[in-house]
Amino acid sequence: MIKRVAGALLTALAIGSVATAPASAVQLKADFTGIVALSNCSGSVVRPPQAKDTDPALVMSNGHCVKLMGANEVIRNQSSSRTFTLLSGANGSSLGTLRATKISYATMHDTDVSFYQLNQTYAQIQQRFPSFRPLTMATTHPTQGAAIQVVSGYWKTIYSCNVDGFVFQLKEDVWTWKDSVRYTSACNTIGGTSGSPVIDGTGKAVAINNTGNEDGGRCTLNNPCEVSQTGQVTVRQGINYAEEIYQIPACIGTGNQFDLTLPGCTLPR
Repeated sequence: MIKRVAGALLTALAIGSVATAPASAVQLKADFTGIVALSNCSGSVVRPPQAKDTDPALVMSNGHCVKLMGANEVIRNQSSSRTFTLLSGANGSSLGTLRATKISYATMHDTDVSFYQLNQTYAQIQQRFPSFRPLTMATTHPTQGAAIQVVSGYWKTIYSCNVDGFVFQLKEDVWTWKDSVRYTSACNTIGGTSGSPVIDGTGKAVAINNTGNEDGGRCTLNNPCEVSQTGQVTVRQGINYAEEIYQIPACIGTGNQFDLTLPGCTLPR
């Protein structure tokens, strides 16, 4: 399922809750610091390792949280005034509202990401909200078996599980995503968790939650399938997935601006 909220949704869910992992999973200590809620999705304020305090801050979410994009569509530097509710602490208390000036980058081709540039720098947000800190973006590939937490700002819920493995190609309807993260079953993410950061034991964002197979369908909307390098198709009903982000900081240059011509940048253009 592409996990944004679409239309009416049952809301009998706990707020500020934690969806626990099985006993074999290591319990991490992520909270809602740096997490945001969108109108239909989740997200986070993220900081590439090379960013400065004086750079405009970035909010990371899914491409499909902007809209259901074409299979090869890429959005660059599109004006936006979208707002985000900034959360904090163990219970996801609201600190205030952040506002975008543009969509710096968004796509559903090869991956499923969006980055909004805000109208304030990291330092200015910190000045407004002393408890704020952004999530640092990882620059190394996630590790199989690693304990992770998926932090949803929309539902104020934290899911704990492990990285079960990686998918050569994840296909859903017209979209194909490469080298996706597959969760163990404890991360039973739902609509509204789209765009949630996946946080590892270092406290860094290593991936971004985006979909899962709801009904056991084969490569259809709401029912992604796994395709191996040899073309074998596997369907895992009830299992959910995320898209890696370790390669994205290489595409972000001076002033937190996306530059797809930078060395090492592999994002679709």
